[in-house]
Amino acid sequence: MIMIKKLLGAIALTLASSVSLAAGGAPLDTAPNRITDMSALQNGAKLFVNYCLGCHSANAMRYNKLTEIGLTDEMIQKNLLFTSDKVGDLMKIAMRPEDAKKWFGTTPPDLSVIARAKSETMGHSGTDYVYTLLRSYYRDTSKGSGWNNIVFPDIAMPNILWQLQGPRSLERTTVHSVEQADGSSQWERVVASYDAQGFSVIKSDVLSDYSGSAIDKPVFTSPDQSTVIAFDNNVADLANFLGWMAEPVQLQRRTLGVWVLLFLGLFMLVAWRLNAAYWKHVK
Repeated sequence: MIMIKKLLGAIALTLASSVSLAAGGAPLDTAPNRITDMSALQNGAKLFVNYCLGCHSANAMRYNKLTEIGLTDEMIQKNLLFTSDKVGDLMKIAMRPEDAKKWFGTTPPDLSVIARAKSETMGHSGTDYVYTLLRSYYRDTSKGSGWNNIVFPDIAMPNILWQLQGPRSLERTTVHSVEQADGSSQWERVVASYDAQGFSVIKSDVLSDYSGSAIDKPVFTSPDQSTVIAFDNNVADLANFLGWMAEPVQLQRRTLGVWVLLFLGLFMLVAWRLNAAYWKHVK
């Protein structure tokens, strides 16, 4: 009984942790599931090498592992191998950590398993996190890099995909409670508008009769909707590639898991009948 209580407590704590993580930041969008789409993964690999691999390494991945998503050694050598001479080499970068810290204020993390590191227990996957993060950049002239992010405020990394994203503006409306000098609280609405160059206009007003809850509603506006669609498609491919890279054998693991559960179910049935046969003469 004590062991069961401990087990139930551990499960409850895990669920509570997942809820707090999901509620701790901006809501995440669900990325399209393209983990079995070889063309999408190949496009994601191309985007990763061309846009990410300059600063972020993938030291747990070798170039020749990309043959599992349909690429040949010749294709890798010709189109993706810029920092090494052999397709069997690890996906390393030339930038030194001390230089990165000097230039960006922090060392860019290795992205080998970033999708697994950012996944939530019983919640969004790391692919969803990457998909939402890369689509949440906006220009902000008050930041050193000229960029800010809704999912990761004050992010050190600039928007590496800004050319694919195209110009866009942001209007962010927040409603939050402000503590007054006398200890009481007052609801306040703040509307922050950022144009395509990052210049902002911020307006605030007091909501004296407001009875709702806190609100954070960002709205992006782009002059070309076709650019938005193409950009979201590319980000989805990149996010799915990072999800695949974090665990290349995940599809085999899931298939094997189904067979293991079926075996355990059959074994439990056999064990139950065997137990009944052993104890049928015991009163």
